[in-house]
Amino acid sequence: MNKVQVEILGLSSSPSAGGAYALLLRETYGQRRLPIIIGQFEAQAIALELEGIKPPRPMTHDLIKTLIDNLGGTVLEVFISELRDNTFYSEINIDVSSLQNRIDARPSDAIAIAVRTSAPIFVSESVMELASFIPSENSKQDDYSSSVDGSFEKVTDQEKKSASLQDQLREAIEKEDYERAAKLRDEIDRINSNNN
Repeated sequence: MNKVQVEILGLSSSPSAGGAYALLLRETYGQRRLPIIIGQFEAQAIALELEGIKPPRPMTHDLIKTLIDNLGGTVLEVFISELRDNTFYSEINIDVSSLQNRIDARPSDAIAIAVRTSAPIFVSESVMELASFIPSENSKQDDYSSSVDGSFEKVTDQEKKSASLQDQLREAIEKEDYERAAKLRDEIDRINSNNN
């Protein structure tokens, strides 16, 4: 299975998702961007670690890292493997005593652990083909969206629009509103074709 290495580009609130956040991943050796809608708690867990802010008591992801470390384990990678029924699936590849284990996890939790362990993040090529976009080269307007901890991340209008449309498309498909889904898909295709 082809894997694409990605890195975290930023977090921004997603007005269309009722309090959720858009986690934006960037292809490390390319131009594609992958938006994933995540919950507020998970966004906060990722943002705190990225900002180097340590809470007074360990959060769940800190506890998991400590357990892995105390068992002599290493997080080898996080892999976002599938997009099925509008849901992203991922796994954490852990090595404990020379035995590799793949553990099913939500992408937001897997990424929160990856940032704590400095593990690389990969996405399957098939997921990138389905859900990623290439930002417009002439998109000069950048917007600074507030992240969960009050810091600001640079997110282009193009990235926000694409993330929002992808989220709306998933919702339309879940509700079996295929006419709306087709219109959203066409709009996403139009935006992506303008970027090429």
